[in-house]
Amino acid sequence: QVQLVESGGGSVQAGGSLRLSCVGFGYTYSTYSMGWFRQAPGKEREGVAAIDSGGTIGYADSVKGRFTISRGNAKNSLTLQMNSLVPEDTATYYCAAKGDRSWSLFDTDYNYWGQGTQVTVSS
Repeated sequence: QVQLVESGGGSVQAGGSLRLSCVGFGYTYSTYSMGWFRQAPGKEREGVAAIDSGGTIGYADSVKGRFTISRGNAKNSLTLQMNSLVPEDTATYYCAAKGDRSWSLFDTDYNYWGQGTQVTVSS
């Protein structure tokens, strides 16, 4: 079974930075697109950033220019560098994978999910 494990969440003040990491097990990295999603209490899950199997990247408008998604040096790892954080970024962040080569910011396109890591940004 595919397993995804996130880490790196925490609490920071507005303007600060965090780096989230995801490590995957049990899947072929080169055939999966991966993404970061977030969900705040009472809100729908939102696509943040995604990278497809060929390295093409997409970002939500709300984070473009502040967040960077990248593959780790290890083929089974994924990173989200978050800079210039604002309170609206507060959410549980999830790493996700989908079994095709196209990136997507729609959560319904993904079939494997991590447990999430909490990010809290205070003003």
